[in-house]
Amino acid sequence: MRLTARLMAVKLPGGGFMAVMKVVSVTEMLSLEEESAKTGLGTAQLMENAGCAVAQSVRRILSTVAGKHIIVLVGPGNNGGDGLVAARYLSSWGSKVVVFLTRDRSDDNNLKKVRGLGITIIGPDMSGLDGLLSTADAALDALFGTGQIREIDGIYQEVLTKLVDARGRCPGLKVFAVDLPSGLNADTGQPDLATPFVDYTLTLGLPKRGLYTPEGAGRAGEIIVVDIGFSPHLVTGMYTELITPELARALLPVRSPYAHKGSFGRVMVIAGSENYFGAAYLSCAGAARVGAGCVALASSEGVIAAVATKIPEVVFIPLSESVSEAALSEAAELAKMAADFNAVLIGPGLGTRVSEKFIMRLLADLPPIHIVLDADALNALAKVPEWWRKIKQEVVITPHPGEMGRLAGLTIEEVQAGRIDIAQEKATKWGKTVVLKGAFTVVAAPDGRCRISPFANAAMASAGTGDILAGVISGLLGQGLSIFDAASLGVYLHARAGERAKTRVGEVGMLASDILPELPQSIQEQIDILRGGAMCS
Repeated sequence: MRLTARLMAVKLPGGGFMAVMKVVSVTEMLSLEEESAKTGLGTAQLMENAGCAVAQSVRRILSTVAGKHIIVLVGPGNNGGDGLVAARYLSSWGSKVVVFLTRDRSDDNNLKKVRGLGITIIGPDMSGLDGLLSTADAALDALFGTGQIREIDGIYQEVLTKLVDARGRCPGLKVFAVDLPSGLNADTGQPDLATPFVDYTLTLGLPKRGLYTPEGAGRAGEIIVVDIGFSPHLVTGMYTELITPELARALLPVRSPYAHKGSFGRVMVIAGSENYFGAAYLSCAGAARVGAGCVALASSEGVIAAVATKIPEVVFIPLSESVSEAALSEAAELAKMAADFNAVLIGPGLGTRVSEKFIMRLLADLPPIHIVLDADALNALAKVPEWWRKIKQEVVITPHPGEMGRLAGLTIEEVQAGRIDIAQEKATKWGKTVVLKGAFTVVAAPDGRCRISPFANAAMASAGTGDILAGVISGLLGQGLSIFDAASLGVYLHARAGERAKTRVGEVGMLASDILPELPQSIQEQIDILRGGAMCS
């Protein structure tokens, strides 16, 4: 999945600027339009800007629109108005445009302008629609945008069915959605039964939340955010944004050439058990590969013996063979040792038999340092009533949907149906930073801020990738980043490394360990861009 967008510059607290891309809900979009109208940019001008920007994007993607057959499917509301404006511009640039009306819009000034240019207008009779779609170079779905809430039926369902059929029959037909594929819920990403799969979604002003869900993204194709003239200052109160490359570069820890290993932090990893040697290795390697100065593994001697052959750079802290209620004294001892570290990761591969008493004793005794809780530590927490009230430190939890369901008392289906809202709600309620893993991983902070990964990569759906992510976030925390920034940058670097590994290895059969060598390269490519920009400035 790809995103093309114009980013907005937001001033950083310490000075300078960071490019961000906000992601909005329907309510936020309506508020943005209302506030924009107060500044003189009302509905009519926004529609003109939107239609022009849509037409420009179509022309850029098709290389030229002169002589191209383009059909614009026009719905009943503002989305249809955007389509009419786009039709006008495309026709003026030499396209052979046909507008299909699904209902009467005789009082619409935009339709009058289209008629004035001699553009062919048909509908709502559909007798010739199949033939037009079969011979078209492009079709614009301008039926419904963010305002559509009812089930699609009647003529709209018939039109979309014909569009889907034509796309399947005609490989040369490019389908563009104006703002959203019609029927896609802008907040949840849930599609209507009639929602088409499109090649490009030209989303207006700012991307919508529903586009960054598995089902929404599956329908949307390439997402292109088109500028319709919103002033950047109007989005400052919106707290959800994409983790863009620009944001990642702004968050990278500064590394002085005169530094030593102590400059880049010390990370303690409490991980591994007799059945999960690999989890301990992958989490330690993840922390080391993003630049942590020293990584120490606390685990059983059997795990340590296995990990030492894979990554001898790690320091080892032997524990008893199993982390159980009998090892509570070790929890207290580990907590004392943690005072010499900058961050602690607890959980990967500890096994389902790990005692919640051990985890809670460890958390109770740990000094006020950054903590990452993953995997079996989360499963143990889920057994503790109101566990969040018993943890006083700054914590980031990294659940996959199943673990999130256990922590929140929800089914996996409920978690997946409302990923962004649930992550934000629980982060606020629990007072902990939540990294809800999966396609378009969500990072939510207790203060309401939220960041969404733009990556969805099925090649990473394999054992061990989550262990690496937990290690990556821990390694960045060790280097001094805040919890929210370390989680955000860690999610980006981990996903970018996965993209690089997929290119090198292939989509099928990629192992978690294939990601590890790509982590330093993912950091380096951002450093190279920063250096290139500095050289050009």
